[in-house]
Amino acid sequence: MEVNSIDEQIKDTKKELEAMLAYPDEKLIDIIKEVGFECDLCARCCTKEFNDHVFLLDKDTEFIKSIDLGLIKPAPYYEFCDQNGRFYVSGYALRTKEDGSCVMLEGKRCTMYDRRLTICRLYPYMLHRETDEEGNLDWRQISGLNEHGCYHSEISEDEAEKIAADTKAYEEAYLRQQIRFFRKVRDHFKKNGLRHVKSTYDRKMRAFGRGEEIEVYVYYKDELELSRISVDD
Repeated sequence: MEVNSIDEQIKDTKKELEAMLAYPDEKLIDIIKEVGFECDLCARCCTKEFNDHVFLLDKDTEFIKSIDLGLIKPAPYYEFCDQNGRFYVSGYALRTKEDGSCVMLEGKRCTMYDRRLTICRLYPYMLHRETDEEGNLDWRQISGLNEHGCYHSEISEDEAEKIAADTKAYEEAYLRQQIRFFRKVRDHFKKNGLRHVKSTYDRKMRAFGRGEEIEVYVYYKDELELSRISVDD
């Protein structure tokens, strides 16, 4: 992938950010009140069965690092791989246990519930664009609907307004982190004569699946931190 292709990704992400910020607050508030989600303590949202991974914003990574560096790993679905076989990803994720549950989950209870991460506090509310099963790109406001939890509970106007504001703030922080990541990789590639190579990406991922160790640059606070991981990590 050439530098101008990364510039296109930056441009597209900026457009998504502008569109997200312009999404009517009133519409999101109405959706939140209509859904009326209430946690039923099933803990399903804390497992890989229902949520692939917990992506960490920089501030969340900083908090988790202050507890234990072993609780995080490079987020999956690496965005780039250079010709030398090193991957690049836009942030960290929480580790999971062998059974797929969150590393912070014990007996279906979060061990840091009063200090839980941004995305965990907001779940299941979100506001970003993604494709549906038919490939159509559209807004998604809720995650995991009807898979767990209770619905149609009464949510006050003030509470719904706060949830909507916090949701948009999270999505804004996420998209801005993506933009900074793209810029960092673009500049890193240009400075070091690197480029994204799809064939190298595929080859290294196959080797990773067979148990070989790979190197991943993880974006954190405007730096690229090098991690070495294997499929067992």
